[in-house]
Amino acid sequence: MKTNNFKRTKLACYTAYFTMSSIFSLPPLLFATLQDLYGISYTLLGTLVLTNFCTQLTIDLIFTFFTKYFNVKKVVRVMPLITTLGLLIYAIVPQILPQHAYLGLLVGTVLFSVSAGLSEVLLSPVIAAIPSDNPQKDMSMLHSLYAFGVFTVVVVSTLFLRVFSADKWMYLTLFWAALPVIAAVMFMLSPMPDMDVTSESSGAKSTGKRALGLALCVGCIFFGSCAENSMSSWISSFMENALHIDKTFGDILGMAMFAILLGLARIGYAKYGKNITRVLMVGMIGAAVCYLVAGLSSNVIFAFVACALTGLFTAMLWPGSLIMMEENVPGIGVAAYALMAAGGDLGASVAPQLLGVVVDKVSESSFAQELSVSMNLATEQIGLKAGMLVTSVFPILGVAVLIIACAYFKKQKKS
Repeated sequence: MKTNNFKRTKLACYTAYFTMSSIFSLPPLLFATLQDLYGISYTLLGTLVLTNFCTQLTIDLIFTFFTKYFNVKKVVRVMPLITTLGLLIYAIVPQILPQHAYLGLLVGTVLFSVSAGLSEVLLSPVIAAIPSDNPQKDMSMLHSLYAFGVFTVVVVSTLFLRVFSADKWMYLTLFWAALPVIAAVMFMLSPMPDMDVTSESSGAKSTGKRALGLALCVGCIFFGSCAENSMSSWISSFMENALHIDKTFGDILGMAMFAILLGLARIGYAKYGKNITRVLMVGMIGAAVCYLVAGLSSNVIFAFVACALTGLFTAMLWPGSLIMMEENVPGIGVAAYALMAAGGDLGASVAPQLLGVVVDKVSESSFAQELSVSMNLATEQIGLKAGMLVTSVFPILGVAVLIIACAYFKKQKKS
């Protein structure tokens, strides 16, 4: 089948990835509203976040080991409808059954998290399987659409909640629930490329080399995801509570700026990028510097810029790790992409959680109380800055793994 026949398929993948952004960026924007309206505790809200990433990780692992038992093409076509169903339950159940509001939120979260996991596992191999003159451009473009989706969701949702009363949040959620239907229709009307679901290769030696190379790529995507998602999860709270920036201003110029830089960097690589290992190295080092500046700087503007620039430096760490795998690991299939998604989702759950633990522990410590007097800062501010400093360890470790991976792949090419 000719490349032109897959243009609509590629556009459907882009649309699905764009609409998937609501799964990650909408719930945090609604947490304060849900807490006020239904009396849901911080612990239970945190459980929703944990449920989101654990569900995605489960889907990743299932497809890592059992891909051959699924009809991948049918799953891709149904996937956006699962997003819609999850968001519908998330919005409607608390309205019609307020006494069971949390149950509705939990069930909705599980469903749209399943779809998110499927998107991460399947959309990248679909794009990779479509014949292309520049596959790196297509992969980078796919992931840039997620960033622009986050930007759109943050700006539209923040303005909606600002203009209308917070108790109208259901209508906002229903709006975002309708958009994945467009992607589903596009998939139904589009051909699907053939994808390798077995990833079999001949010879134990070849399999062992491929496994080690894949493990190094998983390490890179894990630390890259840690660097990206720690900031994306905490930038709003950091700007409001550590930098004392107005929430609406912080969300639009903080979260949205982070997302737009994330997207622009991916678009830039799609158009001009080459030498992905160098891009990954610069991204890891730059992210580490941004976290250190955010944690150490007493200047609000410097800290603000560092938070936003993290989006620029972390932009290619996830898709770039996938590109590195495609270039250096032979015989990859859907299972390999699922394993990479598992590494990314593990980083997205571990690092933000660790940052939160550090914030709580440091804020409550006697050290923070003593430091708050000498630095004229609240203990919460000190805790948030300490969390940023600890998180800088992840991209630093990512640099070490990347150095090992580059040396290994260079040796393999020579041999």
